[in-house]
Order: sequence, then C-alpha cells, then structure tokens
Amino acid sequence: MATTASAGTFSAGSDPEAIEGLLRRDLAHADQAMHHMGPILRHLLQNDDRSIFSDEIIARVRGMIADVARQLVQAMGEAAGHTDAAAWAREAGPGLAEMLAATQPLLYHLHMLAVEWQLTDKLQGRLAIDPVLTPLLQDIIASPDPDLAARGMNLLAAQARFGQQVRRMQIPLAELPADLHEMALATMKAYVAGDAAGEAAAEQAELVLRQRRAVAASRLDLLDHIVSALGADRAGALRLDHAGTAMFLTALARASRLAREAAIMSTTESQMPRLALSLVAAGVRRDGVVATFAALHPEIAVPTGIEGLDSDRAAALLAHVPVGVDA
Repeated sequence: MATTASAGTFSAGSDPEAIEGLLRRDLAHADQAMHHMGPILRHLLQNDDRSIFSDEIIARVRGMIADVARQLVQAMGEAAGHTDAAAWAREAGPGLAEMLAATQPLLYHLHMLAVEWQLTDKLQGRLAIDPVLTPLLQDIIASPDPDLAARGMNLLAAQARFGQQVRRMQIPLAELPADLHEMALATMKAYVAGDAAGEAAAEQAELVLRQRRAVAASRLDLLDHIVSALGADRAGALRLDHAGTAMFLTALARASRLAREAAIMSTTESQMPRLALSLVAAGVRRDGVVATFAALHPEIAVPTGIEGLDSDRAAALLAHVPVGVDA
C-alpha cells in the first residue's frame, strides 16, 4: 500500500541503498511541505474570515477525511477476510487519508459541509432556526402527496443524522455525491496499486460500496428531490427562517444555477456580493434579500445597486466569476 516512509522505520541491518532511497523520498516530501508552507501561511494571514477557516472547521474536515479513509480501508479489510477489519482500518487508514486530502473536489465538498453545519448551528443559537424540523419541512411531512410526505420524513431523519455525524467528524460514504463517491473509490484502488492481494480486495470492496450507494437516498438527494417537487411553493424554500439552512442552500443553488458548495460558500463573510447576486439570480425580491442578509450578516448592509439588476443579469455575472475548488 502507498504509505509515507519515515526515518523511524529503518532498522540497523537495512540495505544502505534502500535506506538512501527512502530518505530521498522523505526529503522530497519534506521539500514539498516547505514549498507549500509559505503560500498557506500567507493565505491564512491575509484571510480573516473565520467562517471558512476556523479551527473547528479545519478539525471537522480533517476528521471527515479520516472517516472516509477508515470506511474504505475497512471495506477492503472485510473483503480480504481480516478478522478485525476495523482495527486494521485504524492502522492502515492514515496513508489513504493523505491521498484523499489531495483530491480537491472531495476536500472542497467536505469543507463546505463543515461550513454548512457551522452556519446551521449559528442560526439555531441566534435566531432559533431548528436544524432539523423547520416550518417548511413540517408542511412537507403533512403534504397530501404520499411520496412527498414520505421523503419529508426521510429527510427529517437524514438531517438529524447529519448533525450527529458532523459533530462526530464523520461522513458516511453513501452520503457523498455520486461523482465524489467514484473519486473516493478510485483513490482506494490507487492506494493499493501494485499489491495483488490489495487490488483484489479493493475490487471486491468497490462492488459492495457501489451497491450500498445505489440503494441509499442521501440527505443531499432528498433535499434536491424535495426542492424540485415543491413547484409553486418553491419560493418558501428561499426564506431562510421558513426553510431552514439545508433546504435554503439547496433551493438557492438550484434557483441561481450554482453548485450547492458554491451556494454554501456565498453565505460566508468574504462572499457577500456573491450572496446578493445569488439571491437576485434566484428571483428573490429586495425585501427577501434584506431579510436574508439580516439573518446571516446583521451588521452588513445589502450591497448597493442590487435593486437595479434582474435575475438573468445577476446569473450572468455569477457565471462569469465562478467559485469552486480552483477559485
């Protein structure tokens, strides 16, 4: 398996050439860390937006990456017949976690989930917006449409689990969007490349994990389906106090044609112009924009000139300045 060598693993009887090779590889790794240290430190010093880079958020992202790695390694361990696959995962997982952390789309998604939960928690404390059972979700559960009502109940449970999981710094593999689930599986296979037994275990684990993902409706799947099914009532999903954080973010993303991660990012302190444009692009009127800013950033006025834009122009401006993993 792909692991990072360290000088502490050498024994006195090791081949000098092998030791030199391992040291050379370790030195290259150390050089890379030094190369990136300056830009990272400079970025953190220049960016005082604690809603994006707080210690709590960084810890949660690190924990979720480790949890994804643990699940992948445990699945391989079970496929390989390890008697204690969970213990093996704890030992073998850190190397895979390092590889997963280098997968920018996955890292960005987990980062935004941590930001979403921080926002959810903040709004519950400041405005008493329930993180699970919101007024809109109550209406959905009471819907005469049995399918919509059932999905509402499933979302209620999924949202409750999400809060518990983020607090524990966990994220089930089946909760990842389909494309990121595929990236995680591809990283798992790359992790054991060249190891015949590991490759066989990864192939079997991949089949099992794909099957689990196929039969599970994730929280994000449920949110997307429900928002799309609201029809004429969709405007209610763009009222933060009525819809709650999770459904508001999904509705904002769909209506403004943004990725959901970009919608989450727009709520942070450094992205207020993007938030204003997103709301206008979603068709929210000025009073709704003001209400959203009052909930998210009560000390900040709505950017001037917003009232002069229509939704198409706002959407065009958003599309011209993309936000994402390379932003």
